Amino acid sequence: MPAIDLNADLGESWLPTVVGDDEAMLAVVTSANLACGAHGGDPVTMATAIREALARGVVIGAHPSYDDREGFGRRDVEVDAVTLERQLREQVERLAAAAADAGATLAHLKPHGALYNRIVRDAERAEVVARVAAASALPVLGMPGSAIERACREAGIPFVAEAFADRAYQPDGSLAPRSRPGAVLHDPGLVAARAVRLAVEGEVEAVDGSIVRVAAESLCVHGDTPGAAALARAVREALERAGVSVRPTGGGVP
Repeated sequence: MPAIDLNADLGESWLPTVVGDDEAMLAVVTSANLACGAHGGDPVTMATAIREALARGVVIGAHPSYDDREGFGRRDVEVDAVTLERQLREQVERLAAAAADAGATLAHLKPHGALYNRIVRDAERAEVVARVAAASALPVLGMPGSAIERACREAGIPFVAEAFADRAYQPDGSLAPRSRPGAVLHDPGLVAARAVRLAVEGEVEAVDGSIVRVAAESLCVHGDTPGAAALARAVREALERAGVSVRPTGGGVP
């Protein structure tokens, strides 16, 4: 029976802005990547998301980003490697402390937004992320065949290949820029069908109709997409109907 993790980027709300529905998402996913207070999240949001994840048996991971709340971490920020490493370490430590207060531990690290996309090709930034992950002994979720995968291998850090059910792919296997129409997918039926194809066949159709091979261990549905909870439910139900076991990567526990 094929198996796959279903993850979502959560804990990204902060007052007075509200992003997503964490409670509804945590009822569906098996892993939660929680914002660490930079692009989103605050102490109350983090603590609430951690408690709800524990109650649901959902694995918790750190979701650090560029220190760019105004741009929600989706702007490519030029910051030197030393500063970036310090910022990322502080974020991961902040979430780890909040998790420890609730009796939980972190299971992985997944960079957010522009940083996630940057380390697909930027070896220097990828090495920074790998060092931060190594310091906390955390596996990294990222794009397969990327600079971060190579950096993790060189640093001796486990790497978890990830695919996106609700994002359009370019022919080279990268994600279509969010500025491109259709880059974010909203139709539950379409997203669910793509998720099953990724989990069972290891492939996805790119924007030009070509087929991209993606060997993924985890599938992501973004928590801030409009209708995200309905998308996630459709994905999980479709996966289970197709005989795919939906469970945390490695069978981990919170």
